[in-house]
Amino acid sequence: MRVFVAGGSGAMGRRLVPQLVARGHQVTATTTSAAKLDMLRQLGAEAVVMDGLDAASVGEAVAAARPDALVHQMTALSFAHAGKPDFRRPERFGAATIRLRTEGTDHLLAAAEAAGVSHVVAQSLAIWPAHPERGPVTEEEPLAPEELPASFRVMAEPLLRLEDVVVKAGGAALRYGGFYGPGGGIEDQIELVRKRRMPIIGGGTGYFSWIHLDDAARATVLAVEQQVTGVFNIVDDEPARVSEWLPHLAACVGAKRPLRIPKWLARLAAGEMGVALMTEGRPYANAKAKRELGWELQYPTWREGFKDEV
Repeated sequence: MRVFVAGGSGAMGRRLVPQLVARGHQVTATTTSAAKLDMLRQLGAEAVVMDGLDAASVGEAVAAARPDALVHQMTALSFAHAGKPDFRRPERFGAATIRLRTEGTDHLLAAAEAAGVSHVVAQSLAIWPAHPERGPVTEEEPLAPEELPASFRVMAEPLLRLEDVVVKAGGAALRYGGFYGPGGGIEDQIELVRKRRMPIIGGGTGYFSWIHLDDAARATVLAVEQQVTGVFNIVDDEPARVSEWLPHLAACVGAKRPLRIPKWLARLAAGEMGVALMTEGRPYANAKAKRELGWELQYPTWREGFKDEV
């Protein structure tokens, strides 16, 4: 197949492109930086510069590639694009990514339709900081933004919109768990853990659903090849509370056990969104992806994966 990867130079794209190439697909991968073109070529892709927020740029790049499938991995969450994460002002830190998930998605879908692309796969997230007592989130459960902290809705509503428009267009939205693996961003968390600057907030009762980048890329390849439709949770087998995974990560890197701070104090530094993620996150279930994609994980749990990563 000819596969167009929008956002090929990001953390996910850099793991996805080689897997697609290894499976015999012809890949065109985009970046916003001309300095990254050689890197994409070394991964085996035809590399192009594209501005995901410019409809003409997107349309020209997709038309020239003549793809059979299109993969939307465009974000702007790296330090280079967004600066240091600021959970107190997510509307500022995530502004470019919000636009890529709304305007950028619309541009890609319009370009796909114009070019006769038969299938689109797009990146979503497995994060829902509300009502962890309800148990794992499945793909069939309708998620209501109004139950979220107001600070998180600005990020959640574009994701739910992305899922809706992509599925209605006959594509698939993949809700990835927290990335780790080469280039996955956990390096920054490890540094904070070593300095004891990543505390357990409250009881650390929020769940995180993790996924190694290579496992996430493998699921994405399967979604492309099988041309599946719908929403899929791409997470490992063991959602974990912060009170479990954060001390484990500290032990893996030889750091002291994380500090604990009360929620009221954490709100001053991390804001309502940061507190909600650490205390109210819900787990996600991966049964549908394993069943319908035939997906097998190299790292079934973060316990083994963290050890290998560090």
